[in-house]
Amino acid sequence: MQPLLRAARYLCKVPNCMLNSHAKIVTAFILEAERACWRSPDNNRGVTRKSHTFLPKIFRKMSTQSSKERPENLQFPFLDDDTTMSTVKESKTLFIIRGLPGSGKSTLAQAIQDQYKDACKVISADTYKITPAIRSSIPEDYSKLDEDLVDYCKRDISVVVVDDTHHERERLDQLFDIADKYQYKVLFVEPKTPWKMDCLQLKDKNQWKLSVEDLKKMKPSLEKDFLPLYYGWFLSKKSSENLRKTGKAFLDELGSLKVFKKESKYFLPAEDPKVKLDLTSYFVKRPPSVLHCTTKFTDFGKAMGADEYAQQEVVKASYGKAFTLTISALFLTTKTAGARVELSEQELLLWPGDVDKILPTDNLPKGSRAHITLGCASGIEPVQTGIDLLEFVKLEKAGTKDDEIEEIGGGKLQYFGNGMWMLLLSKKIEVKAIFSGYYGKGKLVPTQGSNKRGSAFNPCTII
Repeated sequence: MQPLLRAARYLCKVPNCMLNSHAKIVTAFILEAERACWRSPDNNRGVTRKSHTFLPKIFRKMSTQSSKERPENLQFPFLDDDTTMSTVKESKTLFIIRGLPGSGKSTLAQAIQDQYKDACKVISADTYKITPAIRSSIPEDYSKLDEDLVDYCKRDISVVVVDDTHHERERLDQLFDIADKYQYKVLFVEPKTPWKMDCLQLKDKNQWKLSVEDLKKMKPSLEKDFLPLYYGWFLSKKSSENLRKTGKAFLDELGSLKVFKKESKYFLPAEDPKVKLDLTSYFVKRPPSVLHCTTKFTDFGKAMGADEYAQQEVVKASYGKAFTLTISALFLTTKTAGARVELSEQELLLWPGDVDKILPTDNLPKGSRAHITLGCASGIEPVQTGIDLLEFVKLEKAGTKDDEIEEIGGGKLQYFGNGMWMLLLSKKIEVKAIFSGYYGKGKLVPTQGSNKRGSAFNPCTII
């Protein structure tokens, strides 16, 4: 019994659990083993390979119970939800842990480290002897920390955790720039401890021996939620790469069709209509960060309805959680190339009610604008992709489209006139994504990689 109890504690995700806390699970383990393994009058073959199929099940039960037993202040989707954890592992995520000294940031960072093990690197400001304080400028002490951070990012470490107070906007902007440059999605995480804003308790808990007054000076900047430029679903690295390849294949095939070449005048400069058109070069820019489907533009809290959206319970509960988005079509216009996203009932709960219209009189189904921008023509902003998709939806609703022109590799090709093309996928594509926010400057980046000329939609450096 004792060895099994020790094994259960080893597998448990709860820090410092009691040895006997898993007695019920171990008892169930023994009973299951008796049923599966011991000889009986009906089983004269003894122990077989099949008789051990219960092992993964019992360990999964132990894992599930461990998650439920995790202290409430350490319950997050990226620590407890299997789908979220697997999505994080195939992504590149920068966890920015934020809070007052003594609020439980290091415990949270350790929990993330324990969960993701070798796929995770934790960088703590404490290690670099950076004392938290209100400062007029960011100290040079951060240069070594940032060197190590950049080194991890260059190595494509899946999970990078930065443990610091993060109460200064200037410092956060430095981290956002690094995340953009190395294609990391950002997750803000704050401790859920009851004392996280109680300066009297924090005075005794922080290792820097900061006074109540010192803590109170930092408190205002941490009390208010830090809202992103926009919220949305951010695709995993694997899903992003697959969707980019699919998008490139669509452009290559479409560009080679005679029916497209007949209508290519919409994409060619009026002064030189005979120039050879390469669609992969035509869409020269895309949004920064990883591929994503925007839900709400919040402009760091300045946009209309930003605070109301951020305070919704479903938004708070979904932040940092994985979703599986369904892509039903690819489309392009003279301005943008994108993927049409078909939202589930659960995903529609995160979708604002005021974005699916171009004119106030438009009456389109909720979620009509859901899309992923794959590329923009020169001089075009990514917001145009959603507007273009709404034009498609309005034309569909009005019945204004040609019949399916022909079937190509991925599905049925439709033409709506004026350079508007849509591929209805014969097999819808599912992509994994994390609901989060984009916190950077939002500058467009090139779609072509520096070492793969002509390869559209490759990851590249922010400009």
